[in-house]
Amino acid sequence: MKPLHVVILAAGQGSRMKSALPKVLHRIAGKPMLHHVMDTARQLGAERIHGVIGHGADQVRAVTPADDVQWALQEQQLGTGHAVAQALPNLPDDARVLILYGDVPLTRSETLEALVSRGSDQSIGLLTVTLDNPDGYGRILRNDQGAVTAIVEQKDATPDQKAVKEVNTGILAVTAGQLKAWIPSLSDANAQGEYYLTDIIAMAAKAGIAVEVAQPETEYEVQGVNNRIQLAVLERWYQQQQAERLMTEGASLADPARVDVRGELTVGQDVLIDVNAVFEGKVTLDSGVSIGPNCVLRDCHVGANTRIESHCIIDGAIIGQHAQVGPFARLRPGTELADRTKVGNFVETKKARVGEGSKINHLSYVGDATLGRDVNVGAGTITCNYDGVNKHQTTIQDGVFVGSNASLVAPLTLGQNGTIGAGSTITRDVAADELSVARGKQRNIPNWQRPEKKE
Repeated sequence: MKPLHVVILAAGQGSRMKSALPKVLHRIAGKPMLHHVMDTARQLGAERIHGVIGHGADQVRAVTPADDVQWALQEQQLGTGHAVAQALPNLPDDARVLILYGDVPLTRSETLEALVSRGSDQSIGLLTVTLDNPDGYGRILRNDQGAVTAIVEQKDATPDQKAVKEVNTGILAVTAGQLKAWIPSLSDANAQGEYYLTDIIAMAAKAGIAVEVAQPETEYEVQGVNNRIQLAVLERWYQQQQAERLMTEGASLADPARVDVRGELTVGQDVLIDVNAVFEGKVTLDSGVSIGPNCVLRDCHVGANTRIESHCIIDGAIIGQHAQVGPFARLRPGTELADRTKVGNFVETKKARVGEGSKINHLSYVGDATLGRDVNVGAGTITCNYDGVNKHQTTIQDGVFVGSNASLVAPLTLGQNGTIGAGSTITRDVAADELSVARGKQRNIPNWQRPEKKE
């Protein structure tokens, strides 16, 4: 089979976005629109992706490092045909070519596979869609036998042609040979003064090349983005698809309209997700997990039957089974919580390994630390892990009890079953079974007179 090359047109300025950011870098589900299109191209098994860029070309390149992308620069925006012409020298003569758009981000791979199958030396594949309101789109013209004969842009269309509801998406499956034969013949003699890629449809019909049409399941698949309103519409449609997928896979959503998936979310059975949950990167929720309202989970794994209470941020953490986190907890990258652990309200952890059954209940910071089994960390405890230059480790062995408001100055080891008195600042290792108290001696002064404010 001939190799598949995908050309993505991404040179437009996007002036209606009112943004310094190139249009194709605006995000849907946390990912630039252009990257959505490229990922779909990879799903199709594209041998090479050709990105045609113009406005903000350096920005686009900077955020799109990829070995399988070859860039072509369109210095002047003279139409879609002119854009494809910039990539033409890089296309092998024997390639099948799929033409996509960087601002049409959500076309399904299944739709494009069906389209590509319609392209050959004797045919080209054209993706069309039928709209109740076709305003602004190029219309599909057919002959009496129903064969596609041409595409007419709205500005060039007659009133009868404007009544046609089948419209062009701009997405085509052709061969490199066809493009190299037809692109040089394009003309800019039209209302826009541009070289329309769509004119090759009439050339194909004239040459006896069949135009084979495919259509998407829904118009949202081929909806382009020209302004922030359209961007928001596609965002919500994408999130609706994600919510429906999660529910079919065994998750219950308190409100499917108030869950945002900005990456890859995998769920087990009987997962509960409350409102305003945001999932970023790669997140796995095992069976029986409960996520409270207003939580953000990023690149993490949550074990079975664990409960994440409201207003938590879980970032780069691994959480075991039957654990409890929050409310208002922040687990930073490198945190590993074993089974049946508890991290309570207003606790922050970073590069902390917390052993089975251990508890950090409230108002504490534990960083660069290893906690054994059944450790209890009292309220207001902090590991003083940074000396202004380097980070240092704190090791708390099994069964240690740390009283409230303790400062543990690393590097430090607290031995098994040791006890730290409340309010202590611990600067030296504590041996197993020892009690360590390090605080100023209390003085009680009788008949103390408080100072009075001077007039």
